Amino acid sequence: MAGEVSLVTGATGNVGRVVVERLLAAGRPVRAAGRTAESVSRMFGDRVQAVALDFTDASTWASAFEGVHSVFLMRPPQLGKPKTQMVPALDYARDHGVQQMVFLSLQGAEGNKIVPHAAIESWLRASGISWTFVRASFFHQNLTTTHLTDIRDRNEIMVPAGRGATAFVDAEDVGAVAAAALLDPLSYANTALTVTGDEALTYYEIAAILTRELGRPIRYARPGVFRYIRHARRTLGMQWGLVAVTTAIYTTARLGLAAGRTETVREVLNRDPIGLVTSP
Repeated sequence: MAGEVSLVTGATGNVGRVVVERLLAAGRPVRAAGRTAESVSRMFGDRVQAVALDFTDASTWASAFEGVHSVFLMRPPQLGKPKTQMVPALDYARDHGVQQMVFLSLQGAEGNKIVPHAAIESWLRASGISWTFVRASFFHQNLTTTHLTDIRDRNEIMVPAGRGATAFVDAEDVGAVAAAALLDPLSYANTALTVTGDEALTYYEIAAILTRELGRPIRYARPGVFRYIRHARRTLGMQWGLVAVTTAIYTTARLGLAAGRTETVREVLNRDPIGLVTSP
């Protein structure tokens, strides 16, 4: 209902920003959480209730969760141990009145117990509150965030995905689907929605597209797992937890588990998915 407050975690991110804007457009009061309230206010001004939320800091939980009916839940990438780093905060949210959570999960999480998303899905299933899993494929936007320095500075993509294809999806579509679930909880209660684009592309094909669009050669290095781990640690400076999570995620692509395409965007949003080259 319009008067119920929704909390959007990760509000300044590529997906969270879309969720916030969609909820505001529908007249839903939004409490938007980020690392700092100031960063949220810079993006949204006084249109939202801006708060800081740290899942590992109990002193931030009350201002974020109390008085909230529904939550868009995003796992911060650096939190690789959700049972200890996130579940206590989620317990607090449930015990203080949150009745619905829409969780940004991962395509194939139901069959990949290594990724932390699986543990959060397990908690939600047993929580007693209404849940929706938005199992997203890899984002188009990863090419300008996660892979930015490799592409910009080294003209290569360095992920251990082998020859596996991935049904890339745009963050705009994912955020819009998540917002739809928050706005219509009865239709999406206790449902898993896998959100993909229309094309399943290998990283060889992605490199070819980038070569054409950027006007310079971009190479898919196709590293093995150990070479990727060394690169992630030494060159990209990733923490071990994030290295483990990304290795597991790219393994799903290498095994052919990330190529499946769905009609979720059309079914929920009544339009075609945004394509890679036509992304906003």
